[in-house]
Amino acid sequence: MPLVLAITGLAQAQEARKQEEPLTLRRSKVLTPPGSSTPTTRPAVVLGARKLESRLDQEATAEGDAELRYGELLLKADKLSYLEPRDEARATGHVEVSRAGNVFRGSELQLFVQRFEGEFLDPSYFFSLTGGGGKAARLRFLGEQKVLAEGGTYSSCPAGEDGQEPAWELRTTRLRMDFEANEGIASGAVLRFYGVPILAAPTISFALGSARKSGWLPPNIGLDNRSGFELGLPYYWNIAPQHDATFTPFVMTRRGAGVDSEFRYLEPQHNGVLNLAWLPSDRVANRARWALDLAQQGEVGRDWRYQIRSERVSDDEYWKDLPKRLHSQTPRLLATDLRFGRTVQRDWGEAQAYARVQSWQALQGADPLSRYETPYQRLPQVGLRLTSEADDAVMAGFRPWGRRARLEGSLELEYNRFELPREALLSQIKDLPTGQRAHALGHVSVPLGGAGWWLIPKLSLNAAAYSLDAPLLDGRRSMSRSVPSFSVDQGWVFERQTELFGRGTLQTLEPRLLYVNTPYRAQLALPNFDSAPKDFNFDSIYTDNQFSGIDRVSDNHQLTFGAISRWVNASQGGELLRLGLVQRYLFRDQRITPDGQPQTQRLSDLLLLGSAHLNSQWWMDAAVQYNPDSSKAVRTVMSARYSPGPYRTVSAAYRLAAGQSEQVELGWQWPLFGAKPDDGPRRSSASSNGSGSCSGAWYSAGRVQYSLKDKRFTDSVVGFEYDAGCWILRVGAERLSTGRAETNTRLLLQLELVGLSRLGSNALKVLRDNIPGYRPLSSDRSASSDASYD
Repeated sequence: MPLVLAITGLAQAQEARKQEEPLTLRRSKVLTPPGSSTPTTRPAVVLGARKLESRLDQEATAEGDAELRYGELLLKADKLSYLEPRDEARATGHVEVSRAGNVFRGSELQLFVQRFEGEFLDPSYFFSLTGGGGKAARLRFLGEQKVLAEGGTYSSCPAGEDGQEPAWELRTTRLRMDFEANEGIASGAVLRFYGVPILAAPTISFALGSARKSGWLPPNIGLDNRSGFELGLPYYWNIAPQHDATFTPFVMTRRGAGVDSEFRYLEPQHNGVLNLAWLPSDRVANRARWALDLAQQGEVGRDWRYQIRSERVSDDEYWKDLPKRLHSQTPRLLATDLRFGRTVQRDWGEAQAYARVQSWQALQGADPLSRYETPYQRLPQVGLRLTSEADDAVMAGFRPWGRRARLEGSLELEYNRFELPREALLSQIKDLPTGQRAHALGHVSVPLGGAGWWLIPKLSLNAAAYSLDAPLLDGRRSMSRSVPSFSVDQGWVFERQTELFGRGTLQTLEPRLLYVNTPYRAQLALPNFDSAPKDFNFDSIYTDNQFSGIDRVSDNHQLTFGAISRWVNASQGGELLRLGLVQRYLFRDQRITPDGQPQTQRLSDLLLLGSAHLNSQWWMDAAVQYNPDSSKAVRTVMSARYSPGPYRTVSAAYRLAAGQSEQVELGWQWPLFGAKPDDGPRRSSASSNGSGSCSGAWYSAGRVQYSLKDKRFTDSVVGFEYDAGCWILRVGAERLSTGRAETNTRLLLQLELVGLSRLGSNALKVLRDNIPGYRPLSSDRSASSDASYD
């Protein structure tokens, strides 16, 4: 390989002479072709120094600010030599090696340049991927992606003044960093925090990034008023690229020992997650406790797809005693849901065939006041759905501007067998019927539209036939009914250029009318398997039925009228302000209503909507349901959020449902002291020369809910975070209501060693899930911070 002392191409040199400009080298850490991180040919070796001697194709010696460059490698020293036949570099005196953002400094180096193999004496090091580094007696380069440090230390904290050790430090007899395998392995390891050993092990492994690796994970620590102190030691097993598992043996001071487990798999046609929590002998409950959760989906051929979602627990009190082991959004109602179906696309639209089995485990408990009515199970549900092309998009609010009018529609044919869960109350079994239902839903429409308007006339039919297991009060076991409906949906979009607070905006005015005529059909004597009143809001008021499901269809002869106006930033496109109102007028009394009482009031409650995002710091939303007869608000939801910068957010909300609940909520993440107003979290640079220091800052984060009706705090979490740059401490408490006079209070404690791991309870996940706008303090300090917080 030729030795290059001052490198440019021959053509470039000739051009430079023509222009009579001096030929110079530009300083760069990487000498690779522009736009390519991996050169297609071997890079040249470039030497520079105050004094340079060489023998062609043999050896070169550089002294005084000596530098050697080879691709991404930059080697600096007081003196260095390069033996070309061996591709070997030797350096002494203030040696520094930089490659791919990693920096190594020491007194003496021997390195085979192309293979990046060699040995460093008394080095210090810094790894850009993790933001951590340390010192060692000897360091070996084992290739581009592997480093072995003998007697090495590791920390993301810089050393203190006068040689004081970092705030936290991992001391080892051997430290191996394998960036290709995403693994750091420390042998004979002792983890010290401010000089105090807090963890020792023959071998400790830790991830260098967000990729997966097998090994013991940091311990889980928890404390709550029901189970006492809990300690778990999770082990992660990276079985294969498509399989992994986590096993967590745990012990609770009040309940005893058990194990949590999770198995994940990803195959070409199947994927899923299986969780099992097992407590063989609960000393408080005097029985075994368990929780099982399965989620799987896949394909079984010919485009037939299936989906399984099932969660079950051992007893009714599990959701109170061990809530963090449940995954359902409704912890007292656990579903088992198996779906199977196929969708076929055709020129005229799509056809979907499906089958389903759905059952429930209702956790009722011993308190009769807290019991609830369980939903029906579908054992089974079988159906066929035909939908014309683009019909769903039209019905979802798509405005068919410029489209030719055509007939569109859909048809749904379905059979259901309805049964009650075993946990249903005895009174429910006596009062509620079980049986079968076959129904047909269909509609045809002719969507019309132009550049700023749409008109959709629609004719619908809801027909159902029932066969019950036991006769009703009138002695019937079989019955049927059919309800037709006609509707016309008309809307316009008007636009104009205007100004809002001195800014150019595009203002829209979007009035909308919906006329619905549905005749009355007696339904009170029919069973109700799956219908429920829809929430009264801006979306549901523009529907032709006030009920979800099949069994109830409201009789309507009404006109819904409303409008929304938006102010949109003309240059950026963001919505600055939105105002809207909508109301419904009845042409005749309505007999099928959500509360069972005939509706004689001609004008419905007025819905008012408003939202504002006038600048980057403030967000405000409000929705009010106003009763004109009583001149009072029936329901109100108002919220506001102020976020002047990163890690600074305050949100407040007020919710009122007249006669039911009234709540206020406050959420926040805010620096308390130790941080300047315009600064983000404290950062650290674990530079190998020990410069810099960790400076601490306190933050507060939380969400508090208070019931004005019950005059008590409900679900809330309050925490404090101390950010020292290279480590973060989180402490707090979470309070969950489990009954009218019962709560579960959990202590949160987590120590995050930036660039290494997190120890303690998962306080970060709790804060992230509960606080609007919350941002983890360490989110931008190391690659490992990008991993999941779960």
